[in-house]
Formats: sequence, structure tokens, C-alpha cells
Amino acid sequence: MAPKRLIEKILLVGLVIWPCWVTAQDAAQTARAYHQKQSSRIVSDFRALLSLPNVATNHVDMQANAEFIQAYIGKRGFTSKVVSAGGAPYVIAERPGAEGAPTVLIYAHFDGQPVIPSQWSSPPFEPTLWSDNPLSAGAQKLSWDQEKFDPNWRVVARSAGDDKAPVIALMAAIDALIAAGAMPDITIKLFLDGEEERGSPTLAGVLDKVAEDLKADLMLFCDGPMHQSGRRQLVLGVRGSMTVDLTTYGPNRPLHSGHYGNWASNPTETLMRLLLSLKDDVGRVSVNGYLDNVRPISADERAAVDAMPSVDALVKRNLGLSESEVPGERLEDAIMRPAIVVRGISGGGVGAKARNIIEPSADASLNLRLVPGQKPEALLAALKAHFESMGMTVSTEEPAPNAAREKHLRMVARRGGYRAFRTPSDTPVVVKLKGILDRLGEGETLITPTMGGSLPIYLFEDNLDAPIVILPVANHDNNQHGRDENLRLENLFSAIEMYAEVLDGLAQEPL
Repeated sequence: MAPKRLIEKILLVGLVIWPCWVTAQDAAQTARAYHQKQSSRIVSDFRALLSLPNVATNHVDMQANAEFIQAYIGKRGFTSKVVSAGGAPYVIAERPGAEGAPTVLIYAHFDGQPVIPSQWSSPPFEPTLWSDNPLSAGAQKLSWDQEKFDPNWRVVARSAGDDKAPVIALMAAIDALIAAGAMPDITIKLFLDGEEERGSPTLAGVLDKVAEDLKADLMLFCDGPMHQSGRRQLVLGVRGSMTVDLTTYGPNRPLHSGHYGNWASNPTETLMRLLLSLKDDVGRVSVNGYLDNVRPISADERAAVDAMPSVDALVKRNLGLSESEVPGERLEDAIMRPAIVVRGISGGGVGAKARNIIEPSADASLNLRLVPGQKPEALLAALKAHFESMGMTVSTEEPAPNAAREKHLRMVARRGGYRAFRTPSDTPVVVKLKGILDRLGEGETLITPTMGGSLPIYLFEDNLDAPIVILPVANHDNNQHGRDENLRLENLFSAIEMYAEVLDGLAQEPL
């Protein structure tokens, strides 16, 4: 046995030294046999990482996450460094293969959305084991003291599904291959983002510092859910994203709605009229110029969507919906269109806090989802012109003391907006990856032109010379960003097998 392989076999404390016959098995089978024996340790590692609070605005907490990850991946032969550019930390790491070995760069993020603990069924940073999704009827909390873990059980904690699982699953895959003496000759680089849920606002600065360290033959973005059908998917793109905050104005002090209703302009009603004007009666964006420059869907992308199993009836039933926003439109088509989503509106109290008041102002937050061809600045200009056509004075400032307050609209785009990204479906590495994943069985791998969510991939596109593909692992019903976020254990175990097979497959042939 080569010295390097011998060192790898004794490198990790607690790894089982497997008999040599395992090397004759394929990588996924090796990983499966390994995680079936080591499931308690793997799940324990996952619990430990999930126990670390990880809201990106708390840099002390994020540093603790980064240090945990550095120690954890270091046991698998990675050298790493923590890099920041005025925001939360990022972890950059490498496990080298031999000179000339293929190189894969893997992205994941280790921060999570803010939490409202009172809304959760169990504390968000005290990982809990449940028999099913906690939001489903009949789900029960379970003890961690288990001899075996049912693959359908859920680990519930912030970032269980979005996005700490790839770190644990990838390291377990490497553990399995090393223990079997079957680690392929491949260089693995990691780019672990500590502020993705904030839009990665300092990513450009981080890339300025480390772009030379990230040269690779392929970049895999390991984020997002699997298809709603449960099928494995290769995702080729994401929509861009930006947030726009709106404020409308009325009287300069609160007014009794009985004395002044029907006379004084109500900013909440003004805001509602503006918001309703953004879409037509069937939910399509109606802002003039908003759809300009949208790149048409290619014939290959159209064919890929048509080949996907329809999940609309199932998802509607699960969500208690009778129809989609645009009647008859399938989900995969809807997420390939530009979108304007009203994230929230505030204009006074409701319920027990309701008062007979006309408030001085009202607020709304818009989420704009971009598709290839669209640019954030062009969409902002289209929105501004649209609101001006409705008689509003649009500004990023509050109204001046002598201004007509009811005609003033404050429109502010938050930092961090970015464009969409999509890899062409005929890119050779897409074909290669699909062939590798198809070896895993459980149905042919879906080629998904775009994911509904957003990732800051465009900056990597601008800074790296490598094809980029998204490889999701989470269950589609993981409650990401919300209460009771979870990961189905089967998704964790399947990800271990998938990463092992991908590493082995990428090492076998030049990329």
C-alpha cells in the first residue's frame, strides 16, 4: 500500500479500519456500509455543529462556527484559513491530491436565518430528534439515545436543512473512503460562506483576497433542496435577488379615523394601491420595462422542464391550495419567470392592537427575483418610473417639510442585490455529473434549469474560470428560513453516498 494511503487509513481517530475487499466496491456502496456502522457518530457530529448559534450579524458566534469547522475538517487532511472583509468570517480550505489531479471547489454556507425561538416546537439551537416534520400532524419528539436511526426521522434545528449538512456529509464521505483505502486522487477545495443569509455582502472583498486559491476544474454549490418528487437533481441556475423597501405617507401626525376618515389620505391604502398595481389579475408582473432583456428559455431548458415529473397537484394538496397564482402554470415554469413578491406590509395595529387611527406612514418590503438577462439597476429604474406614472414623487429620502406627503414615496434598495446565473445544460461537465449521479439509482437524475431561490453565484462566475453546478441535498419540506427547520436523516445519509460517488467519479476522468 502506498505510504499516502497508509497514512490516510490511520489519520482519523475512531475510524474503523476496513478489510481490503471493500476497495472492490463502488464508492457509494462503501459510503453506505460506513454510515450504517457509524451513524451515531455522524449524527452526533451534526448535532454539535447545529448547536452553535449562527446568525451572521453576530460575528463572535460566527467565529466560533468557523473554528469548529476548521478543527473538524482538519482531521480529514484539510488545511484552512479564516478570511473576512469587514463582515462575518469565511472558511477557505484545501485537501490536495497528487500534482495534476482534478480539482473540485465545493461551496456551502454555515450561517442561518435569524430565529424567533417562541415560534419553534423545540429550541432552534438545541438540536432535537423528531419522528416527522414537526409541523405535520402526529409528529413526536424522540430521545437521542437510539441504537439505530430511522432514515425518516428529522433533526430539527436552525441550519439543519440550510446549510450545515454538506460539511458533515462531505467529511463523512471522505472518512468512509479513507477508512476503506479507496480515497480517489482528487484535490478538494472548500469555500464556506459565513453570511449567505444576509446576501453575502462582503463576498466580493473576500474573493479579492482568495481568488487565486480557488482555481478549480469545477465548482459545486451545495445548497438548496432536492426536487419535490424526492428525485435527485442537478440544478444549473438560480434567480437573482434584491430587496426594495417602500414607505408611503399621510398626515404628519396620527388622526382619529372617525373625524378624518374619507378626508385625510390614508398611507396604508395608498401603499396597497401601489402594491396591487405591480401585477395583473392573474399574477404576472405588469410594470412597464420590468421584463425587458429577459433571456429566452432555450430549447434544451424547455425539454428539461418538460421531462420533470409534475408535482403541482401534490404540492397544492400539501399546502391547502386550489390553484397556482397563474392558473395552470407548473411550478418549474413559474420559478423561471421574474417575480415581485410582497414580503410584508405594516400600516398600523391589527387584532388586539387595532386602533381607530390614520397613521402618518406605512411600509412594505419587496423581494425582487431576477432571471438571466435582467440587471438590478434596470429593474429599480422600471419600478421608479412605474410609481411616478401613478402620480408619486419617488425618492430615497423622507418628504420635505413643505412637500405633499400623500404623493411622496420613499423607495430604497438594500445593499447586496445581484443578478441571476444559469449554466447551459449542454456544458460537458453537466453530462458527466449526471452520469455519475445516475449510478446511484433511485430514478434518473433530473436536470433542473433553475432553482427558485437565490445564491450569489454571479460573483464566482466573474472571478473564476470554471463551470458551476448546484448539487442540493436537503429534503424539500425542510422548513428552511422558518420555524422548525429540519433535515430528514435519509437526506444526510444519501448525501454521504452521493459525495463519495461524485469524488470518485470526478477523479476517474479528466474534467
